[in-house]
Amino acid sequence: MILTSWHSRLGSCALLGLLLTACKDPVDDYVAPPTAPPVVATANWSARADSAQAALQQNFYVANDNYYRQNNAGQNNFNYWWQAHGLDILIDGFQRTSSADYLTRMRQLIQGAKAKNGNTYLNEFYDDMEWHALACLRAYEVTREAEYKNIATLLWNDIKLGWNEQQGGGIAWKKTQRSYKNTPANAPAAILAARLYMLDRNPDDLEWAKKIYAWQKATLVDPANGEVWDGVNRENNNQIDKNWLFTYNQGTFIGAGVALYRATQQTSYLDDANRTAAYVLNNTQLSPGGIMKDEGGGDGGLFKGVLVRYLTILATEPAVSATNRANYVSFLKFNGESLYSKGTRRPQYIFNTNWTTLPGTTVDGSTEMSGVMMLEALADLQSRNVL
Repeated sequence: MILTSWHSRLGSCALLGLLLTACKDPVDDYVAPPTAPPVVATANWSARADSAQAALQQNFYVANDNYYRQNNAGQNNFNYWWQAHGLDILIDGFQRTSSADYLTRMRQLIQGAKAKNGNTYLNEFYDDMEWHALACLRAYEVTREAEYKNIATLLWNDIKLGWNEQQGGGIAWKKTQRSYKNTPANAPAAILAARLYMLDRNPDDLEWAKKIYAWQKATLVDPANGEVWDGVNRENNNQIDKNWLFTYNQGTFIGAGVALYRATQQTSYLDDANRTAAYVLNNTQLSPGGIMKDEGGGDGGLFKGVLVRYLTILATEPAVSATNRANYVSFLKFNGESLYSKGTRRPQYIFNTNWTTLPGTTVDGSTEMSGVMMLEALADLQSRNVL
């Protein structure tokens, strides 16, 4: 019955061929079909950044008063320096999309920050004012709206008053503690002065940038490896806080090196930035397993975002070698992919302080901002075709 069935289907010639080859090892004549490589969709970092921007606005922005709140659980505390990074993030969104909605929100935010800060942009903490001045200067560079430049100038004039000769120079951390000097108050000030010089070509600004940078490097940077220490004389004992190792201190010194290089074309500044960046990439305390360390919520939630911003600026500086650029981009991509795949609760787009695990239900606005900055950085790198 079987042969009859096959005969009827194949015909006698086909049946004979089938019987003759039945004893052959089928492997002898088998040729595997070509296997196509798996199709992996290219990550759309711009779309991811859009989702992150929307989450920050929806869950952390107080629309009635125009500022970013403490967390997504209804705690509405106002943190002055967080608003500066909120402005930077809105600028990121505008530069990427050209959407006028970002311009509107930028204007609303600076007014809200002023109102919540006692109807002034001036503050007790010099570093906090520096963050606002940097963000407003960038907003001016993007929009050419005079109000932003005026705010930056107002703040810069007040910041310069923080310089004094205690600890050999440097800008104080705050107005009521002038003998305590730290990286957060000096590296961003050097960036600000250098960028003001690039904008207005006022030689006084360049001298300030050089002076602040020289003090920072001589006092709070390890000459052997580029590690950036936090501060000196915090407890009135002239001691340097070498055990306070934070990502954002490395980031701001990197940013200062790039800014001074662009202002002077002196390669020593860029060399400094590259040395500190290499330290970040290879230090197991700062980047365990290649992922920037968890620095907690609160103010610490913003630290990684600051490093991301300035490392991205270094990675896109044309004078950086191809090898260094590839290393920086790889590091940023590795961190961004870990954040997106492991540290992001979706579809809410809520980020964790630890970029290797999912967040809980309550997240600080600072932590969310660092996540947005990471995704915006990768969107920027992708648009430049270097990712």
